[in-house]
Amino acid sequence: MVVQRDIPAAIKVFSTTSLLGLPIGLLWAWLAPAQNVVVQSGGFVPVPGESYHRLDSLMVFVLLGLAAGVLTGTGSWMMRELRGPVVMLAATVGSVLAAFLAFRVSAPFSTWRHELASAPVVGEVIRLAPSLDSAWGIVAWPLGTALAYGCLAAWNGMDDLGRRLA
Repeated sequence: MVVQRDIPAAIKVFSTTSLLGLPIGLLWAWLAPAQNVVVQSGGFVPVPGESYHRLDSLMVFVLLGLAAGVLTGTGSWMMRELRGPVVMLAATVGSVLAAFLAFRVSAPFSTWRHELASAPVVGEVIRLAPSLDSAWGIVAWPLGTALAYGCLAAWNGMDDLGRRLA
């Protein structure tokens, strides 16, 4: 049966895709813009125009997730002898786990990158580490994976998706 033959490969696709969340989280921490704020006695006040960086951080995460998803879906499709729903499902579920992992490790990486040297003084302008305020960015990676793999499968005109040509 084809499904039984695909399960070991699907496990490899799932685990490899899942581990890609670590470098994507690190890349986000490096690319996401920090927010300049003025230290006040009660907390922080954003410098005018800097409050948009909260949305910028989320959009950088979404774009990285979409790009990684398209690459994941395309890379999974390139394994011609394993094409099919089992590998697509493994790549998509692995993408969900990878996006969650990237979401969880991005905050510690960005805090480490934008660490304050000393305690801030009232009136001082400091750079706050970027943060992801919404978990909806996690959806982008599996969406890109399923979309890329699905479009490639729809574009393929062969009934076996080209598996016999491998």
